[in-house]
Amino acid sequence: MKRSVGLAAFTLFLFSSLVFSQAPEPAAGQRGQRGQRGQRGQQQPTQPAAPTPHFKDGSVNLGAAPGEKGFWNVGTTSVYGRGGLPGNLTVDQIPFQPWARALFQYRQATSTKDDPHARCVPDGGIHFWQLTNGVEIIQQPELNRIIMIAGHNHVWKVVHMEPGRVHPSPDVITYGYLGDAIGRWEGETLVIDTVGFNEKFWFHRGGLPHTSEMHLIERITRVDHDTLKYEATLDDPGAYTKPWSGGSLIHWQTTNYDGSPGGEIDEYYCMDNEKDSQHFASK
Repeated sequence: MKRSVGLAAFTLFLFSSLVFSQAPEPAAGQRGQRGQRGQRGQQQPTQPAAPTPHFKDGSVNLGAAPGEKGFWNVGTTSVYGRGGLPGNLTVDQIPFQPWARALFQYRQATSTKDDPHARCVPDGGIHFWQLTNGVEIIQQPELNRIIMIAGHNHVWKVVHMEPGRVHPSPDVITYGYLGDAIGRWEGETLVIDTVGFNEKFWFHRGGLPHTSEMHLIERITRVDHDTLKYEATLDDPGAYTKPWSGGSLIHWQTTNYDGSPGGEIDEYYCMDNEKDSQHFASK
């Protein structure tokens, strides 16, 4: 699937009769940051954070330390715009291919009504880090893998950590929502190299397009107990004229999503007892 698939997708969205109104993505600077309100009124910590936790072997613990509960409040994650890491591109600086810019502008102009997320489609790419209910990271070095669980619809992805592992060739790889993810450690930073994405989802909230050519490199660093530094480099010649990068800080949450005590991801399944699909085309 190449650029023609992206053009076909644009045509499909343009004439789609299925309409679902969803607010455009707010600028990162308008969403919760440390010392401000996060998900569902969660007050982010203002006191100095404890040091980065480590396992007994010295490796970084990306999850809860023994005796703790918590997860990563990912609702503010973005790789462009205000409020992210210094150097994030503005929208006008993103190196879109012409068709991709037109599709992005259409999605923004129509309040992202066609986002497959609203139809319970799994969210891959960077969108995985932008879901309500947060993300939990489970490290299993004895199995050479890291499991990441997104609370929204309980989507999970496996990061394969076997030394020397390589991606399947393009002619045999299975193109999926989460892709084929291979991880490695560079010092205290987890680097995740992923290919093999399909085009059935939006890889970033707000409607940034992608194609099956997308090659995503993510760098995750726990800079202290309460903070992940998330960086992503997107190389997708089908949708962009050159690779580009951006990132955000992600904060640790010790309450439940609704602000009650607990620090655990709520059970949530998008289609459980769903009764409102008849209203998707009401606007």
